[in-house]
Amino acid sequence: MAQYDIKLNSEEVVGLLTDNDQFSKLMETIINQVLEAQMAEHLGAESYERSDDRSGYRNGYRPRQLSTRVGHLILRVPQTRDGSFSTEIFRRYQRTEQAFVLGLMDMYLGGVSTRKVSKITEELCGVSFSKSTVSELTAEVDGRVQAFKGRPLNDKTYPFLIVDALYIDVRQNDVVKSMGMLIAYGVNSDGKREILGLKLGDSESETTWSELFSDLKKRRLSGVELVVSDAHTGLVKALKKHFQGASWQRCQVHFMRNVMGHAPKKLRAEIAGHLKSILYAYDKEAARKLANDFISKYEKSAKEAVRCFEEGFESATTVMAFPSEYRQRLRTSNLAERVNEEIRRREKVIRIFPNENSAIRIIGALLADWNDAWISGKKYLDMTRYYEWKKEQLSQSENDPVVNFVA
Repeated sequence: MAQYDIKLNSEEVVGLLTDNDQFSKLMETIINQVLEAQMAEHLGAESYERSDDRSGYRNGYRPRQLSTRVGHLILRVPQTRDGSFSTEIFRRYQRTEQAFVLGLMDMYLGGVSTRKVSKITEELCGVSFSKSTVSELTAEVDGRVQAFKGRPLNDKTYPFLIVDALYIDVRQNDVVKSMGMLIAYGVNSDGKREILGLKLGDSESETTWSELFSDLKKRRLSGVELVVSDAHTGLVKALKKHFQGASWQRCQVHFMRNVMGHAPKKLRAEIAGHLKSILYAYDKEAARKLANDFISKYEKSAKEAVRCFEEGFESATTVMAFPSEYRQRLRTSNLAERVNEEIRRREKVIRIFPNENSAIRIIGALLADWNDAWISGKKYLDMTRYYEWKKEQLSQSENDPVVNFVA
């Protein structure tokens, strides 16, 4: 590394050091002298020096601003007639700036508000970044999110599909609208969880869900045996259309909430106990027997709850046709709950997404991180028993009694 002889007036240095507002002036003086020394080294001669070793001539100065943690520095960058001079100072600064931008992105995606990010950058660098500027910087993650959303799914099959939606507030034309972020999760043939796709829509309509499922199929999603979801009408219709031949498991948590919502308050605790016994029965035959007892007991005292129960019983117990090893994790859509909590934590900071692209960018980046952790982590399910069960099913002459999609 080259060494340069930097000369400063001692009284000036003392004065600058005792005045915090003027400390940047000291840095300007030092760096400008470094630039002068680098130019002299480049040309082989000092300014106005006659030398046989001179390799070129100066051509004035070009001002350049450098933003640092001590404030803005106005530097005088020497020029040569042939434009051959360059300095490592700015290249090093550019590398630091790139790292700084990545840091801003991590902060924003980590749930730090744009207002706080702006305040931190001003304290560190003496530069005030507006909320819009910070948001624009995070747009660099778009490429990664689009690659994640569009990745092919034909490397593996996905026997189990879990779909869920959550609502977020998004600004559209100065109006705040509630929009649904539809997310598809899967358990692949190796037993690993994956986040397969996402779609932002005005509602959970059949059309919006169909767009998400069409995208998954274009990316060659295959092998779906069981789909787990709530009983939203638009969702169920879309599932029937796009996953014919697969079985539908109605999320038991949502099912219980629906039944309990129709039960008399004085009977809710008692009914909840009966429902758990039914849903955790050893097999479908045992569950059906308990269901009949439940209906007989409450058909008069909790008429609406019984009606709701009868409508959803078959679809809420579909998972009982699968090996018992898989029922606990496939009886509900809870796989998505932890991810939803993380999304909600960031949404609480952001409150209102400034536009649809911002919502897709931030939530998509978060989902991509979760997906990477799942793929590199432990198996969610051991698929050995599943493949044994599949062979047993193929060897049977009669049709599988698993219930297909029933709303």
